[in-house]
Amino acid sequence: MAGDALVRHVVAFGRVLRAAGLDVGPGRVAEALAGLDNVEIGSREDVYWALRLTLVSKAEDIELFDRAFEAWFLRVRHGKLPQREVPVARVLPDEKQGAREIDPDADPGEGDETPGWTSGESLREKDFASMTPGELAELRNLMRKLAARRPLRRSRRLRPHSRGAVLDMRRLVRASLATGGDPLDRTFRKRTLVPRRLVVICDVSGSMEAYARALLLFVHAAVGTGKGVEAFVFGTRLTRLTQELRTRDPEEAFESASARVVDWSGGTRIGASLKAYNDGWGRRALTRGAVVVVVSDGWERDNAALVGSEMARLQRQAYATVWVNPLKGSPEYQPLAGGMRAALPYIDRFLPGHNLAALEELADVLSGIERRHAA
Repeated sequence: MAGDALVRHVVAFGRVLRAAGLDVGPGRVAEALAGLDNVEIGSREDVYWALRLTLVSKAEDIELFDRAFEAWFLRVRHGKLPQREVPVARVLPDEKQGAREIDPDADPGEGDETPGWTSGESLREKDFASMTPGELAELRNLMRKLAARRPLRRSRRLRPHSRGAVLDMRRLVRASLATGGDPLDRTFRKRTLVPRRLVVICDVSGSMEAYARALLLFVHAAVGTGKGVEAFVFGTRLTRLTQELRTRDPEEAFESASARVVDWSGGTRIGASLKAYNDGWGRRALTRGAVVVVVSDGWERDNAALVGSEMARLQRQAYATVWVNPLKGSPEYQPLAGGMRAALPYIDRFLPGHNLAALEELADVLSGIERRHAA
């Protein structure tokens, strides 16, 4: 169909701009498609301005956009578009030594040990759907390290800190009792970083069966990081699994979860499940200030419009919304499913979830959120 071809064309153009360094996410692409619905497609000028107004946010990006537009739509030959990829040091948690920084430009032979995933390196790029049960079992420790990278927030409560700017009067007075009331040792307090609430809503319907077990390993590891993590699954209806997944042993947790979920590997009702969450748990302020991660392929079997309206409710309450789709790991994937297209305008980050490397990217996003809806 002509409409589907146009969607694929614009989505691919958005990827070209993103690779060149422009801030073009799924939300902007959705806005561009909505803009094109209101202009004359046969007019080059109308198409140009509809795309420029929705895909360009900085004045310095206009020249780069113009070159990309001419090359992509008008077939004007230009040199290769500049790539603005900047190496960024990654911080990976180490169980014994705490967080350690990895320099992407460093020689792998430098240091006491080779940075990376060691025994899990060969599994990083392998699709979850093609893994054996033994390989999935090897992922447990790696998942635990990834899940430890929780989103953070500044605490409201002042805590003792050597570099604080506020005097801790209670400790100061207590310490002065040993020196006859003279406050010789000054102590300070400051607001520190604490984990932000994390809500994970995972699709366990039939279309997600190949990926559900591996992704639930990540959810189980996230629940095990401590308080403030809530886990839900859905097929045709929503089920809360936070208590079942708190069990230390993953196999025991999965047995408890499968006994609780009656619609495992069944149909898919994303909109109705999100509505059940918003009506039942969103009203309890569970979403307020939380990072919400929805894990689903976006194949809505019922009402796609309901998915969009409920994601809009979710985004208004949440600190950030992240959608993880295993199908996005395919280079040919386009978000054309009705439920996925309806949800895109209300998603802050749209990520793949088909292998360990994709979950590593998810951990990078979650641990790097600094402002509301800036995932």
